[in-house]
Amino acid sequence: MNWAFLVVTVALFLTGIALIVFAVKRIEKGLLRNFLLTAGASLTGLPIFALLHNLLYGSSIYPFVMGFRGRLSMAEEPVFFLLATLVCPLGFFVGTIGSAVIALKRSAAKP
Repeated sequence: MNWAFLVVTVALFLTGIALIVFAVKRIEKGLLRNFLLTAGASLTGLPIFALLHNLLYGSSIYPFVMGFRGRLSMAEEPVFFLLATLVCPLGFFVGTIGSAVIALKRSAAKP
């Protein structure tokens, strides 16, 4: 079994949780906190939605392979796929760029 995928998945999840905790505990309310929470939620959601997509796909294809002609979760599986491949990376990109821009503006404003 390839353990690299599992290690990366756990690392993404834990990094997202740490970023959320850091933003809630340390950063005052404002735009920087919102961008950090967006980045953290996206990092946390990516492995969760990928796992849900794979579980629903596997559970819906198993009866089809065994001879039953129906898919159990035809509507939910593509939603989790789109969340994992489009929404979460886009949210992470927006959160990271927004946090970097605000941090650079704050550091440039200090004398």
